Amino acid sequence: MEEFSAFVGLSRPTVSKFFNDPSTLKETTRRRIEEALAASGFNRNLLAANLGRSRSSIVGVIVPDTADPFYAALTRRVQGMAQDAGFQAFVLSSDGDMAKEAQAVRTLSSMNVAGAVVAPLEAEADGSSDALGRLETDIPLVYVDSAPAGPAAFVGTDNRRSFDLIVAHLLASGTPPVFLGMPAVNANATARRKAYDAAMRAQGLEPQHMPLPATGGWDFERFGHEAMEMAIAEDRAAGRTVLCANDRLAFGALAAAWGAGLRVGGEAGCDLRIAGHDDHPLSRYTCPPLTTVAQDFDEIGRRAIEILLRRMNEGAPDDPSEDVVLLGAAVVQRRSA
Repeated sequence: MEEFSAFVGLSRPTVSKFFNDPSTLKETTRRRIEEALAASGFNRNLLAANLGRSRSSIVGVIVPDTADPFYAALTRRVQGMAQDAGFQAFVLSSDGDMAKEAQAVRTLSSMNVAGAVVAPLEAEADGSSDALGRLETDIPLVYVDSAPAGPAAFVGTDNRRSFDLIVAHLLASGTPPVFLGMPAVNANATARRKAYDAAMRAQGLEPQHMPLPATGGWDFERFGHEAMEMAIAEDRAAGRTVLCANDRLAFGALAAAWGAGLRVGGEAGCDLRIAGHDDHPLSRYTCPPLTTVAQDFDEIGRRAIEILLRRMNEGAPDDPSEDVVLLGAAVVQRRSA
């Protein structure tokens, strides 16, 4: 920065203002610095610049899979809003692995981030991983997608309401749904199973659960495929309606049904119906297109960064429940059910 300031012919504080908030400088000064950047190729080391500050201009984001369209949409929203507020978002993937999640937390801590948005993995008995629990005591943190067991800021879909909607829809149009659950990779596995059970009992029906394969992990498509193959082999698929805990499970179930020669859909002559949850961006392109429940990915990201920025500026509220946001959802009817 000293060398670049000398190259521009301006003081270091003036150049620092440009990098922190260009709007504080006159247009002629901004243009002068921009031309010097283009001529010199100088690029400030953002990480180094933030290490010495009591509050950095970086917010962290940890998700299980940055390539998954759901998390990609969420992180794009967080990055955009953070940038509008003068922050840079640094995104890390835990790859669905608790050890990698802990490493991601350590990385954010070493970067002196101002706050973080985290989609957590499977919770420990106390409601959070040790690493996330320590991070939560150091900086403002907002959880998304999968709710922590303890009191904390959280933004996600109201599973109880969304399963009430999809169960009622499926009952109105066909046979009662049997539930294809997800591996216990995060709190959603239990939350969605309980939401399905409650929705069925509210309709005066006993919940029905498909037997699940022993394999787990984040390969939901394979898990759903294996579960449906088991049901088909045991003659428990024909005539059924299968409600999957998420759309990626449904993708696997659809492929298994197709492989067995079964026709999926709500029309006459179909062998079974399959529905999902999330409205994954690919769900409209399956064969047949998947009936599902739409989560508002964009709104989840917007509300999460909004809460995080407020906590960074004002601190946490006395009542943690003030920062718990459960969003509504809507049934998206397509041809699979």
